[in-house]
Amino acid sequence: FLSFFVNTIIFIFSLPDFFSYSPAVGDGSGTEFSTANEGRITGIRVWEYNYYWGGYISGFQLKYESNWTAVVGANGGNLMEMILNDKEAIIQNSGKYYSGYIYELVFITNQWRFFKVGQSSGVSFNFYPTQKGNELRFLSGRQNGNGITSIGAHWAAIPGSAGKSDMETGSDEWIRSRGVETSR
Repeated sequence: FLSFFVNTIIFIFSLPDFFSYSPAVGDGSGTEFSTANEGRITGIRVWEYNYYWGGYISGFQLKYESNWTAVVGANGGNLMEMILNDKEAIIQNSGKYYSGYIYELVFITNQWRFFKVGQSSGVSFNFYPTQKGNELRFLSGRQNGNGITSIGAHWAAIPGSAGKSDMETGSDEWIRSRGVETSR
């Protein structure tokens, strides 16, 4: 019995932490949102509202497997879309916020593709998971009907994910090559 108990304790303490959260940045006015859904993220749509001195992220959608979420924010302005490849997952999300809105969103995948929408002005943020093998599961934050006012990222491993080994083989190296500290 003692051997079973000791082995169980060792197993429990050796299990990795499968979830992490990158706290929301931005003003945070308006209504809360969450894109939490089943399955892997397979696509992203982002709308950018442009005006004569700049622009901000007015809304976005995430695609889970074959289903798009409801639009978060507004679907006005210029639309850009990225569809992920098989075994491709988002392993980093960065951008900028300023004057009450998210101005830029950048999504980076385990296949080293990136998707950038918006204006490169404001305060920078950089989100990534704290554990290897995790990927973006959903975004949360606030929106005011005109645009996204704050955003945070939720990371987790997807059980049985075929792309997990792809994500474990270089995300830290790639992030460090961009001058970002990876000590978590």
